[in-house]
Amino acid sequence: MSGQLVLDAPLAHVRWDPPDLSPSGDAAVVILLHGIGGGREAWGDAMSSTGRHIAQAGMVAIAVDLPGYGDSLPQNPLTMTGMAQAVLALQDWLGVRQAVILGHSMGGMVAQELHAIAPDRVRAMVIVGSSPAFGKSDGAWQQQFLQDRLAKLDAGLGMTGLAPNLVRSMVATKAPHAFIANATVLMSGVPELTYRRALRALMGFDRRANLPLIQVPVLCLAGDEDRNAPPPVMKQMADRIAGSAFICLQGVGHLANMEAPGLFNRTVTEFLLRHVSASSATRS
Repeated sequence: MSGQLVLDAPLAHVRWDPPDLSPSGDAAVVILLHGIGGGREAWGDAMSSTGRHIAQAGMVAIAVDLPGYGDSLPQNPLTMTGMAQAVLALQDWLGVRQAVILGHSMGGMVAQELHAIAPDRVRAMVIVGSSPAFGKSDGAWQQQFLQDRLAKLDAGLGMTGLAPNLVRSMVATKAPHAFIANATVLMSGVPELTYRRALRALMGFDRRANLPLIQVPVLCLAGDEDRNAPPPVMKQMADRIAGSAFICLQGVGHLANMEAPGLFNRTVTEFLLRHVSASSATRS
């Protein structure tokens, strides 16, 4: 089952339909949001097969390029709210009133932002390797984070110079070499200007106050070797969302869907089948 690339939409995306999709197209829709160093390819067969597995479970999977990534038009300035609004525009284009939002890292923040500004458009959420707040833009830790990632870019080495060591710093100690190579290629392909803008968009993100207001099914999914979004941070987030589930995957770092695709896809599809009706979607 190969995904269909769609370019003439508010966000470029790949779509996987379930094998038995009815003519009315009433399957639940799951929108997949990548992290700061990713793109729609993170959910495809070459990286994780997540889109295909969701479709095989009876739901429509939509893996997007967020603004400025891949084939999606850039935003300037690039903001969390702007990215969330772009996803909402895609939902309108798809004719989908409510969608399940699955977001990794920065994509998990975009998912939270989307719920904060339009809670009625979210059917459920899966938040992977993310957090409800990045901190204040003038904080010492945040500034050091920004400087560490911009240093090589400022030195003129580009994304190909930044990606190798950064990917290695994010994955589990026993991550397969082939996966590391693929993730490095994916990050290297992110436009440098988009990456710089996305880093700025992270600064000051804080939706902690919105966590108690979330009333849809939520899965907070962590990796036990994730140093970017450590399990205690994600557990604390889950504890503030009534009725949410928290699962920590063993032997996995920050790029869970690509490091352990089998385990990741099983965990996600089990949650979706338990909490989301695969045979019905809320249409506009």
